[in-house]
Amino acid sequence: MRLILLGVFLNAIAQLLLKVGMSNAGTLGFSLAELPQTVMRVFINYHVIGGLACYVVSVCVWLVVLSKVDVSYAYPMISLGYIFAAVMAHIFFHETLSPMRIAGIAVICVGVYCISRT
Repeated sequence: MRLILLGVFLNAIAQLLLKVGMSNAGTLGFSLAELPQTVMRVFINYHVIGGLACYVVSVCVWLVVLSKVDVSYAYPMISLGYIFAAVMAHIFFHETLSPMRIAGIAVICVGVYCISRT
């Protein structure tokens, strides 16, 4: 279970780092003329690089997880990433956690609890 949580947590951290990196990069243009500048702005950004690195590590952790447990048990645990990301976005980016989002998080928690008991 610890490896599953580590993989999910790394994935959520990756999302947050990518958000910071893309916020710093500004609005991206994808015209042919802007493509080289866009690629440079994105891929020399330390937050983006860190986010991608977290993804790579989380995939490696996930491969270990899948070698040990049933995918029908492990895969639903990925939904914990929604909870981690929402809470961390609220803390670090001051994003709103509306009552409906909190209710959704509660439903995810109940679902994960049910799956983890099997």
